[in-house]
Formats: sequence, structure tokens, C-alpha cells
Amino acid sequence: MRELVLQCPEAQAEALSDELLAAGVLSVSVEDADRDTDQEQPLFGEPGTEPDVHAWERNQVVALLPDGADPAQIVEEVLGILGEDYAGALANWSLRDVPDADWVRLTQAQFGPIHIADRIWIVPSWHRDDPAVPGMDQAPDAGGGIHIELDPGLAFGTGSHPTTHLCLAWLEAALPRDATVLDYGCGSGILAIAARKLGAGPTVAVDIDEQAVLATLENARVNHVDLQAMLPDAMPDGVSDVVVANILSNPLKVLAPLLSSRVAPGGSLVLSGVLERQAEEVCAVYAKYLPMSVWRTLDGWVCLHGRRA
Repeated sequence: MRELVLQCPEAQAEALSDELLAAGVLSVSVEDADRDTDQEQPLFGEPGTEPDVHAWERNQVVALLPDGADPAQIVEEVLGILGEDYAGALANWSLRDVPDADWVRLTQAQFGPIHIADRIWIVPSWHRDDPAVPGMDQAPDAGGGIHIELDPGLAFGTGSHPTTHLCLAWLEAALPRDATVLDYGCGSGILAIAARKLGAGPTVAVDIDEQAVLATLENARVNHVDLQAMLPDAMPDGVSDVVVANILSNPLKVLAPLLSSRVAPGGSLVLSGVLERQAEEVCAVYAKYLPMSVWRTLDGWVCLHGRRA
């Protein structure tokens, strides 16, 4: 396979990428043309947010070509749509070969089992029978590990982020046996699945994204656990012994009345997706409902815990 490589300024990167895709290329990536030099520019926003700028001052646009595609024809087609303003970017294009490789195997090689806390392991499907993962041949009640099968590359989170580690660590350390659980903002369903495997009772997973709900149900099936997953409008009335929400600080502040009202008397509220510098502000918002404090920190993130009287 071959890649078509072009150079363009920041203002043209998005439109050029869109039209290359419309012209039939397989994929497009935009890279900093000055990377690995003194002119390299960082491009980022606060975790979980979109950056203000989506390209660099000088960009390298790389389009993966289908076998047999004529790059000159693609360039001519894109120029005809975008016009002469893009002639400079489209005039000096080049090709480079993509080496043959087993990309699936190479991708899988980057992702091994993730060990969290004492007993929890996030295990990609290709490590399902890996003898290197302790307790794979033992049931949890017999001292085996809690193994959650979840493949990287699926949307909505794979367990690698510090906030997910923190929530999983709390569940392992403090989840009461047979507790009812609400996982709000469930994403892949990893926290709800872990809760069930750790001995929770009826568990409800909720997300505003219908695809996340479907992903949670599929992941629950793969992991042989029973839970309910739904959109917020379908959430049943009532309270839960444990309410966990791993989202971001601003949504957590907005959701304070809802999440707090869902905690049963004597129950726990567990929040993450909060940076250390945001912890005090989030706790202050929840103070009128129930007291919250930092349970644990990891890599600049915190897990907050509160208990209803």
C-alpha cells in the first residue's frame, strides 16, 4: 500500500482531510510538520475536552491510498472542489510505501493484561487463556483474580485511565457484598461489570449515549454477568447502596442533585474524572447533599467518596 503526503497550513488541514476522504482514500492523519524539531508545537486541551486549535501552523497530511488508486487523479479531484486557494498544498505532493505487516498482530502486541489493585485484571480477548495472568484457572471465590475481558480499540474506555483504576480500586476495597449499584456514565460498562464480579447485587448502568448502552450490554454478555443498561430516561426509580460516576468535573457538578438523591441511607457515592486541583470545588458543590472527601489520588487525578448518613 502507499500513502499520499501533502503539506498545508492550519486553516486548510480540516477541509483537505475531508475532501481526501470524500475522494476515496482509506484514512487521513494530520501530523505536525515540525515534529522532532525546535519548532514542534504541543496541541492539547484539558483532559476530556477538545483543544482550541485542531491543527499546527504547518501540517503534514497523510492519506492512505487504496490499492490501484491514482494519486494524481485524487489530487486533481480535490483541487477541483477546493479551488486555487489549495493549489499550493496540492502541488507538491509525494508518495511513500507502507510496509506489509500483520497490523492486527502488531496492534494486539501493544496491549497486554492490565493489573489493577490486588485482584482485578483487564484482559484483552487474545489473552483470555494467558497463563501469565494469575488466577485465570481459578474462580474468584477460590482465590482467583477478577478478570474483565475488554478489548482496546472499542469505544468508551478500556480501563487504562487513572480514573478508571481509582474507581476499580475502590470497588475492590470497599464494595459491600450484595450491594445494589448504579454506574452513571457507564461507557464500556467496566465499572458495572467489575461490581458484579466482585459480588454486587442488582446493578444498573446508565449512559446518555445509546452506543455506550449497547457496548455495556455486549461486554456484560462476554463477561457472563447480569446487569441492566439503559439511557437516563429509562432509569428506574429508587436508590442504590453504591453510586459510582466516572465522568468529568463539570458534568459531575451539574449532576450533584441527581447522583446524591440516588444514594441509599448509609450508602456510598464514588466520583472520579476529577483532577486534584478540582477536588475542593467538586466537594463544595456536593456538600449540601452529603460530605465528600478525597479517597485516593493517582497521576494527578482523584477519587472522591462520600457516605449518606
